[in-house]
Amino acid sequence: MAKILNRWQDRTVKTAMQERRVLLLAGPRQCGKTTLVRQLESRQIEYRTLDDGTLWELAESDPAGFVQHNKEMLIIDEVQRVLPLLPAIKKVVDEDNKPGQFLLTGSANVQTMLDVQESLAGRVAKIRLRTLSEGEITGAEPDFLNRCFNQDFKDNGKIYSRDNIIQTAMRGGFPETIKLERRARTRWHRDYISALLERDLMDIVRIRQHEAMQELVKILAAWSSKFMDIANIGTNLSIRRPTLESYINALEALFIVERVQPWTKTDYGRVGKQKKLFMSDSGLMSSILGFREEQVRLDSDRVGKLVETFAYNELAAQVDLSEDEYSLYHYRDREQREIDFIIERDDGALLGVEIKSAATAKKEDFKHLRWFKDNIAGERPFIGIVLYAGEHTGSFGDNLWVVPFGAMWRK
Repeated sequence: MAKILNRWQDRTVKTAMQERRVLLLAGPRQCGKTTLVRQLESRQIEYRTLDDGTLWELAESDPAGFVQHNKEMLIIDEVQRVLPLLPAIKKVVDEDNKPGQFLLTGSANVQTMLDVQESLAGRVAKIRLRTLSEGEITGAEPDFLNRCFNQDFKDNGKIYSRDNIIQTAMRGGFPETIKLERRARTRWHRDYISALLERDLMDIVRIRQHEAMQELVKILAAWSSKFMDIANIGTNLSIRRPTLESYINALEALFIVERVQPWTKTDYGRVGKQKKLFMSDSGLMSSILGFREEQVRLDSDRVGKLVETFAYNELAAQVDLSEDEYSLYHYRDREQREIDFIIERDDGALLGVEIKSAATAKKEDFKHLRWFKDNIAGERPFIGIVLYAGEHTGSFGDNLWVVPFGAMWRK
């Protein structure tokens, strides 16, 4: 893209530079980490990338020498490629505790990698960068969760129809794909996955069954928005369960898939404990599964999976900014009462979010939100919303609201 979009995490990075000795900006390859950190480059900040063969050799040969610098900050891009740099950085920042000495980027969760020996615990601020959210693309402020808890729901004139939401979700948020047509975007996503599996995955797990791993990615894409069931996921794969779990962990470390924890903070004995699985980008999921807009539009299962995965990506991007103010969960009990997302504020207040791809909402859509409010929330403040593809905001009583998707990106 010719235009560089403002990233919500830019403020988080700049604040952390004033407070912590080391910053780690982590997220999937091609999500915009390098673009973000290069904007910080100045006479007082030096940038080095380990995707450069010569710099990689220098870092491998002499980690301690590589991390020495005379600037206020050294940016090391793709630090997971040379893990011995981490103990060398630890030594430097333990001798001098001034903030903002190193900014590292990583396309893998370095704590999960095979050879990592140093976590930089107590020294590092970890910041997650996701693919572009719709709010970043449209230039909106990330204040949706705050408005939900304040019940500040006002129509903003920006209507996202059901077709608009499907198109936006299928596009996803990788910066390079924003302007691509469907076929070119699908090729880009599939090439992206192939490159990750051929190169980056080997840093995390020893792959012996490459074809099975390719198939696993497709299976996990199909499981997006579903409850984790390792036995069923591995039904058609000739992989032992421990190996299957290690492969899923590796894909999670590369930010391809994510798990959402269940909300269990209740004495209600029949609450479920299963995690929920999501692809980290709805566009990537669409390309892996070969979704076509005209087919998705007429298939309730596909559109439900697509829109819920998209909604998760959007909500998670706003939760990431909260500096521990918000935590994201899901809810299901043994009576099959489900709420797509529960967002808990640090003061105990709860927001229940149901995702609906239809353009109409009715009282029945609030059944589980109302039950949770009356039977589980207790003394905790509880607001329930149904995000839908309609155009009107309205109250269904008792702090329950129907809210258009477009309200998530109100300017």
